[in-house]
Amino acid sequence: MSFTRGSCAHLSVLVGTTLAVALTVLPGGVATAASPPSATSAEPDIMLELQADGLVSKATVPLADAAPAAARSSSQGTLSPRLSTSTFSQVALTWRGKDPGASVRVRRNGHWSTWKDLEPLGDGPERGSAEGRRAVDRRASDLVWVGSADGVQVRSSNARADDVDLVLIDPGETSSDRARTTSTTESNKAERTAAARVAAAEDEPVTARLATSTRHAPRPNLNARRTWNPDPRKLNGTPVYMKRLKQVHIHHTASGNGYSRSDVPRMIRGMYNYHTDSLGWFDIGYNFLVDRFARIWVGRSGGAHRLVRGAHTLGFNHKSVGIAMIGNFESADPRREARTAIVKLAAWKFGKNGKRLATGRVRITSKGSDRFPAGTTVKLPRIDGHRDTNQTACPGQKLYDKLPTIRRRTQKRMDKYAVPQ
Repeated sequence: MSFTRGSCAHLSVLVGTTLAVALTVLPGGVATAASPPSATSAEPDIMLELQADGLVSKATVPLADAAPAAARSSSQGTLSPRLSTSTFSQVALTWRGKDPGASVRVRRNGHWSTWKDLEPLGDGPERGSAEGRRAVDRRASDLVWVGSADGVQVRSSNARADDVDLVLIDPGETSSDRARTTSTTESNKAERTAAARVAAAEDEPVTARLATSTRHAPRPNLNARRTWNPDPRKLNGTPVYMKRLKQVHIHHTASGNGYSRSDVPRMIRGMYNYHTDSLGWFDIGYNFLVDRFARIWVGRSGGAHRLVRGAHTLGFNHKSVGIAMIGNFESADPRREARTAIVKLAAWKFGKNGKRLATGRVRITSKGSDRFPAGTTVKLPRIDGHRDTNQTACPGQKLYDKLPTIRRRTQKRMDKYAVPQ
């Protein structure tokens, strides 16, 4: 791995000695620090800087000056020193060239965590789009939520990875993060009104409703952008609107599952900073996010009721909506209440845009992904998982296995509310 120059981190005077610590190659080829930094240093090795919003703090620290040439040339990878930091809660890497195959561990309450892989990010704007041209020319990992931590160590399986930067974010905390927010288990006026229409027409066959209806499933409860306090100065451009909706792409954020209700606005605020400030995207990539408490959060700006083009599914953003469930569902089961939130959101977006089907497949032409080259026309499920379009594990095996049921439940909800005027 290699450090770049220039960052928004403040490195203490200890870095001259701490980050210059030579790495030695252990048996098996993994490099480790000859003398790790003291955890009792008066000032941390990495100090996050408060951003202009007075809320989010961030550090972007290059990694290769800590590794001498011998360690960098090792085919077995490297291990950074244990670095003390000011408080952070989210961590990621960005790089150029080959995937570093990195994992991190952090220090919380004086104890070091187990290692956690940093998976390459499969989200993003298409390279030929205006947003893609503005984005930084770097690859990136998912942004992982680690809770309150004050130390970090990075391990790479690819010592030849180039120009690797460590990104640490503390999203800050406001009183509004603990404010009451609504979930989809609570009905709203739109749902009650629509339910009354269904009750009035419950004796009419569904097929007759579909033939004459301009009605659709109601909007579920949404938590507006202001509830997670994005800094508007981080926006890079303006929303782009789509004319048609063909798909809903389901994601997970791969950011961990052990979060509280009040953590969620902070997590989204950190994602927003990472997507805009570190990666140069217009806005947060996802159109909507769903937490484990069944709350739906508006992500990308431009109007929740409109067809805003996101940066969630590389090559397939142009006729779709991206919904991310917050957490990692490779081995953990997503809660049924959270899956219901996806069902309600997908049914509303499809119905509002004149779609009658949530099941089956549609033909769509790729704008260029690592699975389907630009110009390739494929048939994909109307509600699919990120892995259907890109080489990624997203949305995690456990959530992916639930997609057939999510499709059927979404269709059932759309049919239920297709009541004639």
